[in-house]
Amino acid sequence: MIKPHWIKTLEMTPHPEGGYYKEIYRSQDIIQTTGLPQRYSSPRNTSTSIYFLLTGDNFSAFHRLKSDEIWHFYTGSSLTIYVIAEDGTYTAQKLGSDYENGEIFQFVVPANHWFASRCNDPEGFSLVGCMVAPGFDFADFEMAERESLIKAFPQHGEIISQLTR
Repeated sequence: MIKPHWIKTLEMTPHPEGGYYKEIYRSQDIIQTTGLPQRYSSPRNTSTSIYFLLTGDNFSAFHRLKSDEIWHFYTGSSLTIYVIAEDGTYTAQKLGSDYENGEIFQFVVPANHWFASRCNDPEGFSLVGCMVAPGFDFADFEMAERESLIKAFPQHGEIISQLTR
């Protein structure tokens, strides 16, 4: 496992959802509240981007954002992103470099969808990038509460139980 190397090299810190991150880009351009959908309560940067690292012994817990988030695979093990749409539709998409076996290099999680992720190799790590537009603000981040999410989507109770804290 090369986790300590990447965490140190990229100056990453623990993320509240699990894993480690480092913001690498925050647009200087600002979108005023009047130019944003009503779900935003204040101005936002046009876009933001982070490095995000997960290890096989951890996971990114179910959470949702008010913005779309584009995931990009960089190195390490593939990971799976688990998504529950507002209507309850469930998808699981592998992000990685083995395209012939269903992995893809980029994946978009739409705004207001619950999502979580975990590394597919329990002994490995996954280094990805995540871009958010309009830009990320912790005011737009909601961590799932296990019982509430299971009540809303009982058909997905098993995966929700696995990927919430």
